[in-house]
Amino acid sequence: MSEIDRRQVTQAQVAKDFDDVAGDYEDKINAALSFGGREHAFYIDVKREHILRLARDHFSDIGNIEVLDLGCGLGAYHAGLEGKFGELHGIDVSAHSVELAASRHPFVRYATFDGERLPYADGQFSLAFTVCVMHHVPPPQWAAFAAEMYRVMKPGGLALVFEHNPYNPATQYIVKTCDIDKDAVLLRPGQLRGLLA
Repeated sequence: MSEIDRRQVTQAQVAKDFDDVAGDYEDKINAALSFGGREHAFYIDVKREHILRLARDHFSDIGNIEVLDLGCGLGAYHAGLEGKFGELHGIDVSAHSVELAASRHPFVRYATFDGERLPYADGQFSLAFTVCVMHHVPPPQWAAFAAEMYRVMKPGGLALVFEHNPYNPATQYIVKTCDIDKDAVLLRPGQLRGLLA
């Protein structure tokens, strides 16, 4: 699929694609990562610990804050976050992924959305994170995605965006060969900083 074709993918198509792979998502990701010698769980653990470290550095008490995982998918990061925050929310465009996540992590408040407007109040969350999600958001919606994340954040809150390094040859290989990433458009660091600014 060409860069132009990927830019014309709709949020509804992304939701359908992730609904279709939700049942075997981890197997597909592990197959894509197998050449590196580590499973997806290793990378999840590293990013989860980084989220916790940044949260503890930013807030005096993370046990009382309301947190949003934007684009939570199957809730891969949630098992290690149980009891860490006052309240943890997960939201995704894939209803099937959210259904599976809710069955695995009953302590999380899950919801789905249309990929445009988040069903939360302005300034509801002290911390919002999105992990390897934006490259699946259709590029014409990147600015709106960032704006919605900002809208639901409290003043002085912490927004964390994790994305793949688009210059890394291993990342480029995985994105080209993994069916899950068939519509992915990697963001360059300057683009991401500009969106969040």
